[in-house]
Amino acid sequence: MNMLQRFQRYLDQHGIRYSHSIHSPAYTAVEVASAECMPARGLAKVVVYFGDRGYGMLVLPADCIVDFGAVRRLPGLASARLAAESELVELFPDCELGTMPPLGNLFQMPVLLDVSIGTAEFMAFNAGTHQDVIHMKVSDFLNLVNPLVAEFAQSASAAMVG
Repeated sequence: MNMLQRFQRYLDQHGIRYSHSIHSPAYTAVEVASAECMPARGLAKVVVYFGDRGYGMLVLPADCIVDFGAVRRLPGLASARLAAESELVELFPDCELGTMPPLGNLFQMPVLLDVSIGTAEFMAFNAGTHQDVIHMKVSDFLNLVNPLVAEFAQSASAAMVG
């Protein structure tokens, strides 16, 4: 069973309503948003970190970058660094590189959700491939994953200026 099938089965078992879309291959979060004809702010991307207690997922808008300083200020995370591509390959063998869905439950990882997504009505994200996207209600995601909601996303354009 591939990641998409595993993920859809998990959502179905938990009674989560969602939609699945397929687009031409896209390799960055902004490209995925464009292929889905949606604003980059509406697509959630997953950034994997390694911290004091192991690996975890940071979920933030596609047009933002992680403020690791803010992440390190969160309880229990005195240190946090971006996971390397080689680590991602080992952690998510059923996913194409960089396309893991933000369900830490499936990977025994904590999930930190940026407040900008936590206050939205809907979210969309990669589902294991460079072509598959899942769309669902943020409220369902919050109930299913129970992430820590915090402020750690920084506008990519603001980061380039600063």
